[in-house]
Amino acid sequence: MDVSTVITFYSLLALAGIVILAWFAVMRLASFFADGIAVGFAGIRERLAPFAVTAAWAVALLAAAGSLYFSESANYVPCTLCWYQRIAMYPLVLILGIAILRRDTSVRLYAIPLAAIGAVISTYHWFLERFPELDYGACSSGIPCTQKWFEEFGFIPIPFLALVAFGLIITFLLIPPLRGSADDVTVDDDDQDDELEDEAEPAG
Repeated sequence: MDVSTVITFYSLLALAGIVILAWFAVMRLASFFADGIAVGFAGIRERLAPFAVTAAWAVALLAAAGSLYFSESANYVPCTLCWYQRIAMYPLVLILGIAILRRDTSVRLYAIPLAAIGAVISTYHWFLERFPELDYGACSSGIPCTQKWFEEFGFIPIPFLALVAFGLIITFLLIPPLRGSADDVTVDDDDQDDELEDEAEPAG
């Protein structure tokens, strides 16, 4: 696959990500004003809950793979802000992957802040490429942070790809995990305790 094909592929993924983010935002906003929408949105989130962490991990993996391709194969030398975004993105692949294996829903507590930091840096980097006067010395050496390696569809450069990825990760992780399994275990344990007490009581 040549570089232009990879750029188009990731840009199309970004467009799909924008649609997903916009849909979640509109549904969330509408749910405050219409009970029917709120119920339907809650039902959709409940069905998506078992796959939320996996979806976030897949986004992080694709983003990390893309950044490595652009720097190692396309020879797009990363600037300082690009490295900061990588520092936020790369650990998410490992953290979320381990959480999937361990079924650790508490991963949201430390993955969301990390993704949020990356999203802030990506937003600043994206604006910096469009408005170089916003540079406050973040890239004082090496490749300038205003360098645009590409801008697909007229508005999608590399920082925007990262921003959409961070936004999707946050959105998926904000889907609340399914509840009930721990309660079921508690109820079963209580029932077992009651049965043991009944058996321990003397007959008559």
